[in-house]
Amino acid sequence: MSGTPPPAPIKAGRPTRAQAEARREQLLDVALDLFLEHGFEQATIEMIAAHVGMNRRTVYARYADKATLFRAAVQRAIDRQVVSPEVLADLDTGDLAQTLEAVARLRVSQVMTRDGVRLQRIINTESYRFPDILSSNYLQSTKPVIDFVAGLFDRGVATGTLAPTDTALAAQTFMSMVVGGWVRRIVIGREPTPEEFDARVHFTVGLLLNGLLPR
Repeated sequence: MSGTPPPAPIKAGRPTRAQAEARREQLLDVALDLFLEHGFEQATIEMIAAHVGMNRRTVYARYADKATLFRAAVQRAIDRQVVSPEVLADLDTGDLAQTLEAVARLRVSQVMTRDGVRLQRIINTESYRFPDILSSNYLQSTKPVIDFVAGLFDRGVATGTLAPTDTALAAQTFMSMVVGGWVRRIVIGREPTPEEFDARVHFTVGLLLNGLLPR
């Protein structure tokens, strides 16, 4: 794909650990691009090795087969979408609505990156063949955010701000309402304007919290 930088030249001699890691990351990035461009069936180890300037045997020495390389490339993309507990905690202002809006902005901004779009597109096109990439992305990237939001709702229930409810289901609904719709639009190239996004997030968070208020 056009956005992939050319491989960096390798000096003679044994590469350092940092150089070896950089080459591994470049291999996985190029592999993901080519799997997206050609599909899993049509992309080949030979094609990927040629684009990176590697010997085919070097690629096979690291990854036993094409499926192993594919999963490693997808896992690298998932790793880039994982939000640490510290980052999530920093979003918590103590105001539930503000914090939920901050979570929504973070997740959507992640999807709007090149890495985020590539990950969503490869999951959309290849998860029927590799259902484990869908579950891996959910468990590693999405579920921690849902659990964080459920914790916010738990706190609201405990303080009486929110009515008793299934907080895990409420958190899943939040992700679907506030984030899910935007993901589908972004993946097909229809990114929202900042004004459009802010208005939609503010409205949806307000609608959701209004349904959770004590009656």
